[in-house]
Amino acid sequence: MITRKSKREIEKMQAAGDLLVQCHKEIAKLIKPGITTLEIDTFVEKFLAKHGATPEQKGYNGYPYAICASINDEICHGFPRDEKLKDGDMVTVDMVVNLNGGLADSAWTYAVGNMDEKGKRLMEVTKTALDNGIEQAQAGNRIGDIGHAIQTYAEGENFSVVRDFTGHGIGPTIHEEPHIPHFGLPNKGLRLKEGMVITIEPMINEGSWKSKMDENNWTARTIDKGRSAQYEHTIVITKEGPLLITDQDK
Repeated sequence: MITRKSKREIEKMQAAGDLLVQCHKEIAKLIKPGITTLEIDTFVEKFLAKHGATPEQKGYNGYPYAICASINDEICHGFPRDEKLKDGDMVTVDMVVNLNGGLADSAWTYAVGNMDEKGKRLMEVTKTALDNGIEQAQAGNRIGDIGHAIQTYAEGENFSVVRDFTGHGIGPTIHEEPHIPHFGLPNKGLRLKEGMVITIEPMINEGSWKSKMDENNWTARTIDKGRSAQYEHTIVITKEGPLLITDQDK
């Protein structure tokens, strides 16, 4: 069932989004060669607790960590681990914050130390693809408009769009209807309505879009060891246009 959120619910989600943005900005200061993703996970858990919030994905379907930390060829749901990040690595940190029942979800890809030019380009294209998708998140548009904007841009830049994982509705739980694919045809799919809250979170690969699953049954990675980047925002559909509740540039 698709729910449209009340003004009060959106205010609670915005408060969670503001805290999530603060957390990502602190993570950005931590990312450097030598730190481990397990250390980042521990930092996030303590940061959220200090501010009266909890990591919503911890315990979700048995997931054991506060964040997902996906390195290089890992597309999503990478487990934090005691392995030091190296110069030139690419790591995506994804988390869902619960603050007083309001949820916000955002992923960000970080360059560790010095990133090669193709890696920088992958990150830039992924971020722009997200922005292009957000532009289409207008009341009256259809879900296919979002995916089409992302797919045509990313593929036009010679990267590929992951098909196996999508954006989604959010609140009161992590994953709600509708699914938001990052590929598709314009003017197809469900029509977006004021009050809906969704995530848009394109995962863009250097090589093939296809994925394979690790033995932990959580972590997806590319089939050809190409790197993958991801950026994600939580977005409210309003009559004035898309409202980013995880906007880092406010």
